[in-house]
Amino acid sequence: MVEELINSPADGTTPRRIADAYVHALADLDPVTAVYLGLNPEDDRLPDLSPAGQEELADLARRTLAQLDEAEGAAAELDEAERRCARLLRERLTAELAVHDAGENFRAVRNLGSPLHNVREAFTLMATDTDEQWEIIGRRLARVPLAVRQYRELLAEGIERGLLSGPRQVTTVIGQIAEWAEGDVAGGWFGSFVQGAPEAQREALSATAVAATEAIAELRDWLRDVYGPAAAETPDTVGRERYRRWVRFWTGADLDLDEAYTWAWGQFHDLDAQMRAEAEKVLPGATPMQAMKWLETDGPAIKGEEEARAYLQGLMDQAINDLQGKHFDLADPLLKVESKIAPPGSAAAPYYTAPSLDFSRPGRTWLPTLGKDSFPVWDLVSTWYHEGVPGHHLQLAQWTYVADRLSTYQVTLGGVSANLEGWALYAERLMDELGYLTDPGHRLGYLNAQMMRALRVIVDIGMHADLDFPADSPYKPGERMLPDDAREFFGRYCGLSTDFLDSELVRYLGMPGQAIGYKLGERAWLRGRAEAKARAEARGEEFDLKAWHMAALSQGSLGLDDLVAELSAL
Repeated sequence: MVEELINSPADGTTPRRIADAYVHALADLDPVTAVYLGLNPEDDRLPDLSPAGQEELADLARRTLAQLDEAEGAAAELDEAERRCARLLRERLTAELAVHDAGENFRAVRNLGSPLHNVREAFTLMATDTDEQWEIIGRRLARVPLAVRQYRELLAEGIERGLLSGPRQVTTVIGQIAEWAEGDVAGGWFGSFVQGAPEAQREALSATAVAATEAIAELRDWLRDVYGPAAAETPDTVGRERYRRWVRFWTGADLDLDEAYTWAWGQFHDLDAQMRAEAEKVLPGATPMQAMKWLETDGPAIKGEEEARAYLQGLMDQAINDLQGKHFDLADPLLKVESKIAPPGSAAAPYYTAPSLDFSRPGRTWLPTLGKDSFPVWDLVSTWYHEGVPGHHLQLAQWTYVADRLSTYQVTLGGVSANLEGWALYAERLMDELGYLTDPGHRLGYLNAQMMRALRVIVDIGMHADLDFPADSPYKPGERMLPDDAREFFGRYCGLSTDFLDSELVRYLGMPGQAIGYKLGERAWLRGRAEAKARAEARGEEFDLKAWHMAALSQGSLGLDDLVAELSAL
């Protein structure tokens, strides 16, 4: 059926059918994507990470665009649902092909979201309830060495073409792989993972885990001895041309970078003033950095990984209980979300994984512990409103719930990062508006999170687009923003740990354009809400925030070029 929809004439084929055929075709080519979506549970393969495998994915995108051209040309008129799906599919695939055609896949060494990271994370999302499911895990685990060899082939081709990642990414990933390979159990992280298998299967799985870990350790050595020296002179930043391509990929918009940079500096000055006022409430006479340092070392904290997991679960359960029926109308499958501890060797930032399409795997939040056993709560509260409820979970789980009314593509692979992250940052602000962040420590944590997102816009654009610190900057006014200066500036105004901020800088350098979507996406969500409210009041109607929330969360993915207009019309 999938090949028929992708390759057949357009007669009777709609954009939504084409989009959903693309989802299934991609899931067949990329079994890790299938795991994320909850498709093909019997599949034990891993994706082909070689240059040929990457080209096969690009060919699928090109064929899908050709099919979409044919369908749109044959249709006299498309209804609103088909038009919106077609627009998203075209924009997303075009943006992805632009990245592919520029050879960015050959540079895929980064501390988050690389093909190697995705392979490991897929195992954390696989079902582990039955012997048969563990057998599938074992067969997939046995394919890890092949996937690693293919990934190395991809990177080696990048060396030949002069398309390499920056040295900070290489050093960081070498360290991450070393952590994956370590541990008290043979086979490192994979060895620990298979300890949960039934006893009758454990010995064979453990041997397979050792082989997988040995392959990854060999990759670590190759990165150190071959790739690292080859990449030593590669700039860590990407320059304006490459950056604009990545901005379109992450935001679904051709942004005015200079306008966004200037706007973010205005946000910085406003947030700095708010944080100074809140810091006085936390610790009289303290600066924001002093107050946050006190909260980190002497403020309320949760002791123990399991206790931290349970605390975060309680935050989400309470938020669902309080918001349901008042500010959101949530279907039963959305009422379950799980708090998890992230596996060792993860990046420092917490994250969320969406439910499977059938909700057999619920949405999950993940806390990286980074070897810690004590977890200050001052910055966790707003973070879990962002990652869990009402943030990523309500949007992505609602998209999954309404997939049959839209298209599977619109609520899964078509997700635009700036839309998702913008909603999650809006969700933090909503909880502040609703009075959930009145504790001075919690509110300072929220303001610090807002400051971090404003600083992300500043440093991400500033570094990659070769801009200067402006004249009103409190740090090096008029000087070019280089990575080391960006990290120093970031650390002076964001009260998070040194390890976290170091990881963040590497992330921005390795995923150019992604980090700006949080604050700029929130700006789009706020503008859309304000315009929808103004339109309702102009009609003499009371603005129904709950109805607006559910309509907004049920329209599927949109890029920032379209988001404000669509939200305003709800």
